[in-house]
Amino acid sequence: MKKRNAITGWSAAASLLLAASFTADAQTSKERKMPASAAQTQKTPPSFNSLTPEGYKQVATRDVTVDGERATLTRFERQDGRNAGLGGEHYSLVVDGAGLLKGFAHMDVAYESDKLPSRERTQEIAMNFLKEFAPDLLPRMAISWIEPHGEPVRVARQDRPEVTTVTGMKVKMRNTEDGRWFWVIVGANERVMVFERDIVWINMPGHRQTEKWLHDNWLATRDSKKSAR
Repeated sequence: MKKRNAITGWSAAASLLLAASFTADAQTSKERKMPASAAQTQKTPPSFNSLTPEGYKQVATRDVTVDGERATLTRFERQDGRNAGLGGEHYSLVVDGAGLLKGFAHMDVAYESDKLPSRERTQEIAMNFLKEFAPDLLPRMAISWIEPHGEPVRVARQDRPEVTTVTGMKVKMRNTEDGRWFWVIVGANERVMVFERDIVWINMPGHRQTEKWLHDNWLATRDSKKSAR
């Protein structure tokens, strides 16, 4: 399933904004761009190394806050430079000050497919993932639903920019102890492409409170507003 420029709330203008925003963002003091040598040698915490996709290199790290708590956003992009920059292919993860994995997102055209795993298989993969990387959530979880979920990615095909959709099966779950949300999205290759936890949702007026550091469109909008001040 290759959905091009057919994403709700996403336009060609937004895609261009993303491309421009990454350049501006890399020049801010909060984004610490690293020399190529440092990017190659610096490593993420050992327990998360297995999550880093092959063919990706670390390109930037950024101090952030998640619901008022300090955390670190680390970004990886393809070693071959394909679809680089904000809005393009990337693997990003957020780890809090205590070393807890708050989430990661792997946006890659390899997930551009409609051949998704069944709900049963998706749930099995999601539970196995949580056992390894977020076991504390298992005793206090309730599954809300399991459905397909798409995310936009800016790509260049035949030297022409476009926006496509990468798709996975999303298992949305609620923490029955504190009411916060978490989810696992499993791609066509049965690999977890997105994980987010401890998401605070405000019922009235109905919006997400927790920052969306793993979402490039949110980053572009946020930093564009900040630079306009």
